[in-house]
Amino acid sequence: MPVLPTLAAARPAAVVFAAMGVLWGGYAAALPDIKTMLDVSETQLGLVLFMTPISAVIAMLLAPRIGAALGRVALPVAAAAMALAFALPGQTASLVLFPLAMLACGATTGLADVLMNARVATLETERKLHLMNLCHAAYSFGYAGGAVGTGAMRAAGWPPSAVMACLAGAALVMAAMSLERDGTIHGLRKPGGAKGGGLGLVPFIGGVIVLIAFMTENAAENWSALHIETSLGAAPGAGALGPAALALTMGLARLAGQGLSGRISGAALLGGGAAISAAGLIIAAAATSPAMAYAGFIVMGLGSSVIAPTAFSMVGRAAPDNARARAVARATLYGYFGYFFGPPLFGFLAGSAGLRAAFVLAACLLLAVPFLARRLASDADKS
Repeated sequence: MPVLPTLAAARPAAVVFAAMGVLWGGYAAALPDIKTMLDVSETQLGLVLFMTPISAVIAMLLAPRIGAALGRVALPVAAAAMALAFALPGQTASLVLFPLAMLACGATTGLADVLMNARVATLETERKLHLMNLCHAAYSFGYAGGAVGTGAMRAAGWPPSAVMACLAGAALVMAAMSLERDGTIHGLRKPGGAKGGGLGLVPFIGGVIVLIAFMTENAAENWSALHIETSLGAAPGAGALGPAALALTMGLARLAGQGLSGRISGAALLGGGAAISAAGLIIAAAATSPAMAYAGFIVMGLGSSVIAPTAFSMVGRAAPDNARARAVARATLYGYFGYFFGPPLFGFLAGSAGLRAAFVLAACLLLAVPFLARRLASDADKS
């Protein structure tokens, strides 16, 4: 299908993916300044961030009910709430109020994440298109844009309060662009007497693959700027290029992955992506210069780019029509334990063993993906 009609079909969800990328990309690039603002160590910062995954998981559990109640405006409302929440972390240096601000960021991100992935699954079914890689590419490009923009603002001397407010404003505009005449996400409510739609372990296995992918991916995204600036002595603007390089590479690779997904089996794509991603993390961990670290993050981005979208697509294809949104929502919940718990956990490891050791651990986690991928493909074939 031509590019423009495909983009038009994906637009309602893709702009929310992009908005989320802008917010988290900017936040990751601003993290060194936020750490300075709070006057904490890496370990303390990891502890402060721990409120984020707790609120996100609660929101994800409630997301199907909230989405069903909001009806056709569920995704725009969730995206707008997420944008507004991200204005908060830059406004306070209080170790009491900052975790509450991150609690709001986690809750709104968790809600938006479930709904946007479920909306993509609905759009794929309704329009007979493969859109998951394209939408995840929008997140990556948004992340790169947020990181680069934040790097420029930091270099110009902007404080975290101004940086985060600017990012929130951009995301709010994108949230408005997600409005559509009927954006109802069908299949969020569980039919009476249903037992999971006959999915078995498919959403769980797919979710664990996504968990590993997001735990390692976000460890690099959230801590790469600190690694480049503190471990390798680069300037603040140069540090921001770490997450930007990773995200931009993942965006381009996901566009290519949309074509590869029709030619290569899901299990092969997952296994190959995990191996390449692990190699990139090892390069970044062993880096002796910022250039070597950038190379590692680029290689990691090439591999990681296809893991989460492929797993989500495999879960969606295996689910019955009336359970597809719930299946993808459930896999999203499992997977995003890694997205939110990864940064604080790696923060604890970085504080005790160093950032290099944290990246090596992330590479080791990826070794489980090929085995899980074969099981997911087997269970999907039986469904």
